[in-house]
Amino acid sequence: MHLCAENLAARRGEDLIFSNVSFDLTDGDALILTGRNGSGKSTLLRVVAGLLRQEKGSVKFTGKDGESGRLAGEASHYLGHRNAMKSELTVAENLIFWKTFLGDMAGGFGLNVDEATDAVGLAGIPHLPFGYLSAGQQRRIAFAKLLVAHRPIWILDEPTAALDSSADQLFAELITAHQKNGGIVLAATHQPLGLENAREMRMTGFAGVSEGVWE
Repeated sequence: MHLCAENLAARRGEDLIFSNVSFDLTDGDALILTGRNGSGKSTLLRVVAGLLRQEKGSVKFTGKDGESGRLAGEASHYLGHRNAMKSELTVAENLIFWKTFLGDMAGGFGLNVDEATDAVGLAGIPHLPFGYLSAGQQRRIAFAKLLVAHRPIWILDEPTAALDSSADQLFAELITAHQKNGGIVLAATHQPLGLENAREMRMTGFAGVSEGVWE
């Protein structure tokens, strides 16, 4: 499996936020984006996930079967700042929707709802409305979405926001397990995630003024 970005550039409005961003990730690799707010971390993640169009450059994904025609976003889970859950639906209803909507890509199988909520430390609550949960619990359930449908690439934007230290450790273990199963991780964070085989790319922003990134 192979995720390759070549000479990416992206704008926000009229501003060129970054340019000449390249990276190459394969089975079990993790790339951590760091840098101040506004430096382009979230923008880069959204470009790779296919949610924003790049100004130039390319993102290419090759699966384990050697197939290279699939978009990287189709092979990815994206966890952004918002949890992508309906407050009025129960935890189970939200997770069942994502499990059914996304389905499993070849090469792995997602967990069922009970297994996923147990994995994030919230066994026994799938019957509760999502909006009833605390901010930390909601973030845990948003992470459980990554577990109910198999995707080889996890794109994570501040994944440990609103979490305590015990949840940080739990998530680090889940992400590490994804890597050990051959998964790729691309994450933006202000906090250390404690991941294995992780490289860092520091985003500096406003590539039209100065160097876009250094690695």
